[in-house]
Amino acid sequence: MSVSQTGRLLRITTFGESHGPALGVVLDGVPPRLHLDLEAVQQELDLRRPGRSPLHSARAESDRVEALSGLFQGQTTGAPLCLLIRNEDSNSTDYAALRDLYRPGHADFTVQAKYGIRDWRGGGRASGRETAARVAAGAVARQLLAPLGVAVQGHVVELAGIPIRAVDLEAARSHPLRCGDPVMAQHMERAVEQARHDGDSVGGVVEVVARGVPAGWGDPVFGKLDALLAGALMSIGAVKGVEVGDGFALARMRGSEANDAMQPPDGFATNHAGGVLGGISSGQQIVLRCAVKPTPSIRHPQQSVDRAGQAATVSTGGRHDPCIAPRLVPVAEAMTCLVLADAWLGQRALVG
Repeated sequence: MSVSQTGRLLRITTFGESHGPALGVVLDGVPPRLHLDLEAVQQELDLRRPGRSPLHSARAESDRVEALSGLFQGQTTGAPLCLLIRNEDSNSTDYAALRDLYRPGHADFTVQAKYGIRDWRGGGRASGRETAARVAAGAVARQLLAPLGVAVQGHVVELAGIPIRAVDLEAARSHPLRCGDPVMAQHMERAVEQARHDGDSVGGVVEVVARGVPAGWGDPVFGKLDALLAGALMSIGAVKGVEVGDGFALARMRGSEANDAMQPPDGFATNHAGGVLGGISSGQQIVLRCAVKPTPSIRHPQQSVDRAGQAATVSTGGRHDPCIAPRLVPVAEAMTCLVLADAWLGQRALVG
């Protein structure tokens, strides 16, 4: 089993560490003759890139994407497509004091327990920087979906316990917190700044909406589209919960409320199910939400242990986001695009 690979017909393998020379992804199964716009890929990476706002990590990475294989004269060839992103501003000295300590909320302890060795420089593969490769891959999948009329967009719907009351998705794309409610965004900004000032962090909720997905994508039983989407989002390190449609709110409804009544010819009166029925897309908007935990790297002193099992106090220095949720939005979009592109290839193979 490959722990760094996902997908069935569109298979991706990510590689690299936070403080290694580079990160990257190999996409196998990209159809030939796709006119790949690398600048569009770069735009997606720029949305995830650190250092773009005082509310983000100050790590200065350009995150310029390079195509190493699978591209000729601007078109995909059908061969594996390899995209590379070089690390330019890693500073491992920030982590030297933590080489024998386990940071609460991180994978330090569990990675050591599993492999007997861990890359303590920024968390290695467990670092959030690993997601840059996912965003690059998702940008390719997005270009596969665009001619089909499928559009995927995410935004922050809650941050530090502050929910939005309205949404402008275009405004959300350019806001540093990826929030489309300008009034509530001000309250969110103050909460993030206060957490930073306190040496602490806050969490949030990210929503992703996929529009234009036709009915029929996905498979029943173990290949359910919503199960694959939920698994893709849960594979993002900071995500601790996923909802499809109304999610947990459905548990508090009656069936007469929760069922989405149908209207002729193929319409629905509501979308409590979030665009998936029986694991197959219904033609409605696919609506996903994921719970993003607070950034575990904080200056606030925390109790822990060292590798010898002795009690220790940990305070994490370095450059970290006081809230991961805004920069996770393009990652959640990317994982959604990858699953949907894979589902499209599967449906295309089934019906031609």
